[in-house]
Amino acid sequence: MPNFSLPDQSVLFPEVFSPSSSLHNAMPISILVIDDEQRARQSVCDLLKPLGHRLVQAESVSEAVKWLEMDNFSLALVDLNLPDGTGHDIMRYIQDHQITTRLIVVSGESSFDHATQSLRNGACDFLRKPYLPTTLLESVSTEIAKVQTQHRYHQIQDELKGSEALHRFIVNNSPDIIYMLDQEGRFSFVNKRVQLLLGYSDKNLIGQHYSSIVYGDDIEKAQFVFNERRTGDRASHAVELRLLNRHNKEIRFVEARSLSVELTSMGVYRSGSGEHEEFIGTYGVIRDITERKRSEALQHYHQYHDHLTDLPNRTLFHDRLHMALAQARRNSHNLAVLFLDIDRFRMINDSLGHLAGDKILQRITQRLSTNLREEDTLARIGSDEFLLLLPNIKTSQDAITIAEKINQSCSVPMSYQEQDLRLTFSIGIATFPEDGTTREELIRCAELAKCQVKQNGRHGCLLYQPQYQHQQVSALEMETAIRQGLQQDQFELYYQPQVDPVAQRVVGLEALIRWNHPQQGLLNPSLFIPVAEQSSLICELGQWAVDRACRDARLLEERSLTGLKIAVNVSIQQFERPSFAKNVLESVSLHGLESNHLEIEITESNIMKNMDRGANLLTSLAEHGIGVAIDDFGTGYSSLSYLQTLPVSKVKIDRSFICNLSGEKNGLPIVIAVLNLAAALNIHCVAEGVENEQQKQILQDAGCRLIQGFYYSSPLSFAQLIPYLKQSKNGRLIHQEQMREVTQP
Repeated sequence: MPNFSLPDQSVLFPEVFSPSSSLHNAMPISILVIDDEQRARQSVCDLLKPLGHRLVQAESVSEAVKWLEMDNFSLALVDLNLPDGTGHDIMRYIQDHQITTRLIVVSGESSFDHATQSLRNGACDFLRKPYLPTTLLESVSTEIAKVQTQHRYHQIQDELKGSEALHRFIVNNSPDIIYMLDQEGRFSFVNKRVQLLLGYSDKNLIGQHYSSIVYGDDIEKAQFVFNERRTGDRASHAVELRLLNRHNKEIRFVEARSLSVELTSMGVYRSGSGEHEEFIGTYGVIRDITERKRSEALQHYHQYHDHLTDLPNRTLFHDRLHMALAQARRNSHNLAVLFLDIDRFRMINDSLGHLAGDKILQRITQRLSTNLREEDTLARIGSDEFLLLLPNIKTSQDAITIAEKINQSCSVPMSYQEQDLRLTFSIGIATFPEDGTTREELIRCAELAKCQVKQNGRHGCLLYQPQYQHQQVSALEMETAIRQGLQQDQFELYYQPQVDPVAQRVVGLEALIRWNHPQQGLLNPSLFIPVAEQSSLICELGQWAVDRACRDARLLEERSLTGLKIAVNVSIQQFERPSFAKNVLESVSLHGLESNHLEIEITESNIMKNMDRGANLLTSLAEHGIGVAIDDFGTGYSSLSYLQTLPVSKVKIDRSFICNLSGEKNGLPIVIAVLNLAAALNIHCVAEGVENEQQKQILQDAGCRLIQGFYYSSPLSFAQLIPYLKQSKNGRLIHQEQMREVTQP
């Protein structure tokens, strides 16, 4: 092929490149140019480039075949003489593989035989080299026009063939059932969706009356909407029905073998002469709303039930109590409301984790239910709180009997993860009409009685008494009083000594908070800490305790009572505050205290709630010389792993292990194991809750060098602490029975 170098082909060939030219207006296509001469290929590409088509070059049979395999070309310009074959090989390849590419042969072989063979092999045109550019352009234009015509032809055919199929596809693949009924209410058309939703074949339903698929109880409603004759706004819209389903085991069906649906229908009429229209049937759409109805039912269930135990919640309990009260008034019957609180359940959550707590709650619920009658209502209203409604009781003694049965059945050991758990309840009882006549009064009175059980030591039941109303301070009142107490400096730290039993010397103190309440006197923390823990007040109390302990430690140093480390208990809320470490260090600095005189005491379960953050925080404090003590050691996550990871300076053996010590030394192996573990890790070990000489001697013989408990001293006010420490400093350690003499004026 000659190499043309044309500066402006639209000027040289205006008839080809004019805007009106069919070649110029053709949709861009892909053209494969096959020639072994690079200059010839490039010349053709330069000639065709202004037309805007995609041009690809190949110099051999193999390269051309590779392109044909990878891409779809509408036109190919083929030279017959190629390095690894002939143009005929390419044409045969195209025929054998049924490729639709049209071919124009451009060759220097001008014999009649070559031209004839090319045309027989599928070529559309044969151009002899050399040729005029216009000849090539006209040939290409002709073939492109044929490609476009053929494309349009196939497009029209596909559209005609697909029109009916498309509409049928849309109808049959609709998520809804689409149907037509004749004048008699029989199916004249129904799409294939009916088979998936209802199990009926669309062909078998043709000619059947619509009532054959309607659920029996909805036949009357279906009569007015299924075979609808009205049109426009008066026609039926979104009417709920239930349809029969042939599948027997479909769990999605909401009632019997029915399927909830939403039906929209309208009459279909044929225009007649004048204004008369002939009714020819009903067109309708049936939408499956089974999932929506099931979701609504589930939502309604969860609105009135506890998701963990499936028991009624507070809302449903109030509703049932309201109805029970109405019935009791009408029939002059008695009823009782019981407020149940699981004792020390928080310890289970902290020790075993909340997942374990949830499973234990489910098992407790099963035990509770075994003691109840069918008409009784047990509701879960909080993490570890329940309400129980006992209608139709004869006397309050019936309610007491039920409460005692509950505690008896639930106190039977429950095995969980190879541990025997004994759970008990604090139960308050209020009866109608003696203690209240409204649901609010009964629940409130039962709760007050429950709180009295808690104050009495837990594990029991009490009937409500009027004086409980005055003995209990509401949580809101208590919270307000705590805030005022902090502002008015009503709180005080008491200190319980930690003693070396061999040297008979006090080596440390644990700070314990007390409240000098202006009306109720000195209050132990069990009476106000639970309320403080429900708000940010526990953090304010905790920081106050740290600051006051630092002040008192400084005052002890000024009185030459040195070498004492004061331990301050820290709540999980305070520990998790971002400013915790900063606040502690600021208190130490404020009072000019050596940081090694302060010790932070935290339970191991609280550390484990966020081990990474806890480790970083405690390490930061330890680097400043502040000690870290693990409280209640042995009741939660005790392991070598975290003791080696954390900067622990002291562990405290929980009092539950100490109280098990006896003459037979039943608890001694556990205590010895903890002592040996602490010694191996170079950690101090304190035994707390030591109350008598026998316990003290067993611990001392076992190698325990730090003892805390009532045997040596109850918690002392700062004023009482000074003489006690002075006696200790002089080598005369005072025991509990001697304290009265020391503190007398």
